[in-house]
Amino acid sequence: MIFRRTSWVALAMLVSFFCESSQAQTRAGEWPMYNRDLAGTRHSPLDQINVSNVAQLEQVWTYKLGRNATTGDLTGGSESTPLMVDGVLYVAASDRLVALEPETGKEIWRHELGDERAPSRRGLSYWPGDGEHEARIFFTSNQRLIGLEAGGGELASEFGDGGVTIMSVLYHGAPLVYGNLLVVGSNSTPGGVRAFDAVTGDQVWEFIAVPKEGEFGHDTWENDSAGSQTNVYHWAFSMTMDAQRGLLYAVFESAGPHDFWGGNRPGDNLFAGSVVALDIATGERKWHFQTVHHDLWDYDIPAPPGLLDVTIDGETVPILALAPKTGYMYILNRETGEPVFGIEEVPVPQSDAPGEKSSPTQPIPVKPPPLAKVSYTPEDLVTAEDTTEEHARFCRELVERSGGLYNAGPYTPYAYRAPGAPPRSTIHFPGSVGGSNWGGTASDPGLGYVFVNTMDEASFGWVEEHPNKDALFDYRRNSIVGPMMRFHWFEGDPDVGNVMNSGEGAWLCNKPPWGHLVAVNAATGDIAWKVPLGITEELPPAKQKTGRMSFGGPITTAGGLVFIAATNDHRFRAFDSRTGRELWVTRLAMNARAVPMTYRGKDGRQYVAIMAAGASHVDNPSPPEDQALVVFALPE
Repeated sequence: MIFRRTSWVALAMLVSFFCESSQAQTRAGEWPMYNRDLAGTRHSPLDQINVSNVAQLEQVWTYKLGRNATTGDLTGGSESTPLMVDGVLYVAASDRLVALEPETGKEIWRHELGDERAPSRRGLSYWPGDGEHEARIFFTSNQRLIGLEAGGGELASEFGDGGVTIMSVLYHGAPLVYGNLLVVGSNSTPGGVRAFDAVTGDQVWEFIAVPKEGEFGHDTWENDSAGSQTNVYHWAFSMTMDAQRGLLYAVFESAGPHDFWGGNRPGDNLFAGSVVALDIATGERKWHFQTVHHDLWDYDIPAPPGLLDVTIDGETVPILALAPKTGYMYILNRETGEPVFGIEEVPVPQSDAPGEKSSPTQPIPVKPPPLAKVSYTPEDLVTAEDTTEEHARFCRELVERSGGLYNAGPYTPYAYRAPGAPPRSTIHFPGSVGGSNWGGTASDPGLGYVFVNTMDEASFGWVEEHPNKDALFDYRRNSIVGPMMRFHWFEGDPDVGNVMNSGEGAWLCNKPPWGHLVAVNAATGDIAWKVPLGITEELPPAKQKTGRMSFGGPITTAGGLVFIAATNDHRFRAFDSRTGRELWVTRLAMNARAVPMTYRGKDGRQYVAIMAAGASHVDNPSPPEDQALVVFALPE
């Protein structure tokens, strides 16, 4: 079996405590966890700010975060979401945890950490206590799982070794809190999910994502290749959970570390690219669904599914909606893992790379239709009428230098380029940053819609023999522009920049829109609406609605609103959840690559907050004075 129990202390506490804990975590004016609730709806019942007045929102205060130069995340600025519980706002800043007055941003307490224990930039958690122990704030710092007393910010001395438990792996996300359990993912080997006791810090159970010999799924790693697998992490910032059924939903990245050639790992490679339902008490697998067999495209699942109950044919169906990098949304019965609207194993193009044995089929949903671009034709290349002649000319020349672009539909693998052969390039949509990325979904339970932001960005290039004979792998990915393989141009200078690190000047070479906000009717599987998300303000007004790259996700409110920042155009927006009409937009000092949140202060006002911390790159560091939590409200 893949799950391993190391302690039963938390389990006994869990049974007697979870009801009280769940109630404490869902009070209307609060935002007590990363996704607001265990189901991951990110839905607030507050409606003071609504479709009729959201256009009046104004900035009311900010809190400066400082620079975070540690923890090894993908970018550099904060991607975290603050918490608000019992009238206190908890924030992870660059080198400290702080408690703030939610109405003013004034510090109540601060816990300095220093560079050696800088908090993860991707989230923190609140544990409400258990009657004998006061509430605590939990967060990770590389391998450390750290607990602070929520009342004053001191280390929780009974937790671990003076407030710190050393985990067996790194994790940069927000621990899921359920009863007296803290559940964390993984950003290092061995990839998996682990649960800890919130009182003592003891590990309770462990689920390893790559099955060992004799365990379910081991045979999907042919030629005994499971033993050489070095990742399959749950690097998503959070997890979701069905409290009624006791099911935790963990999601895992693609197999690797070589994402584009899998000749050394034949087979489907469970549980890579899978959502796995685990028993919250034991870590035992109940069911799984793999979104990509034998991944050759770096199609990680970077965010957990959102959970929702919908009425289909007069019956209430418990669903989950999963939106990974593939560009599809997988709607499953969250109790059984069965597709709700059908998913078909469709024959896909096969790899010609030496030693590669790609999967003959891939699971493609019948409904919803693709939420992002999943194929390419020559007519998809950008033209001067879409943007500018300079941009279009660069893209035409890029295609010519690449030897043309080959695509045979979804899941086209990279073609093999023999040594000395002319360029031979494959293009595939979505590219390796998605479809949808770490922002994940939000839902409106009353409306029955699931919302997600998507990108129409491509990767292109080929597989070739590695020139370094001492390299770990015999083959590597490459392209005419190098191993980043991004199909874009940078306005002003096409040779600089990285779409993952700021990317503000990146203009993609496919026709816009390049990014969308999408609403899916979860009861029917239909797209309710889809609108461009983001603008390119360097273009004339008539061409600006290009959509943009987006990293971060939406939230919803009972006021009929969807709030989202995420785009690399420095904007924070609100949309009508029923129609997709943009109702409010403001420009931030920096890009906000995080999920916003909303809460009600002691003064009765509803506030909306977002971490605007951009991205930091070694060659182009973000100004630390601009990294801030920014808070908005209606005029008094």
